[in-house]
Amino acid sequence: MINETDIKFMGIALEMAKAALEKDETPVGAVLINNHGNIISKAFNMPISLCDPTAHAEILCIREAGKKIGNYRLNSATLYVTIEPCPMCAGAIVHARIKRLVFGGFDIKAGACGTIYNIVNDSRLNHRAEVVSGVLQHECVSVLQDFFRKKRK
Repeated sequence: MINETDIKFMGIALEMAKAALEKDETPVGAVLINNHGNIISKAFNMPISLCDPTAHAEILCIREAGKKIGNYRLNSATLYVTIEPCPMCAGAIVHARIKRLVFGGFDIKAGACGTIYNIVNDSRLNHRAEVVSGVLQHECVSVLQDFFRKKRK
């Protein structure tokens, strides 16, 4: 169920996605909050800038949060991402034991949180995350579509 908190933090994730545009990175943003509603970390896609194919917004956000709290387990955290996580990022969400995932747009080519795969809710794995989708969906998808439209010209 989408609530005002989800809209607020997805708005911040969108700001991060727009920051990626300044570096000519695919505009995906992520924000991780604790159970008190405080931001632990935020990031945007940086695989080109960092020469690192794993430098997705979700991965960078999870890495920073783990360092800040001194633990890889983020049991009570909520991760906000502008687009549905890919298989790599979904796997990281499971391994970090993130409690809740909130994403904006669906990824029909690589979505691993319900669209193509459902890694974050696979009963064969040791953890499952609560998933809320479609938060600020239009805005999240528009940023990506505009980016790729300009790239193709």
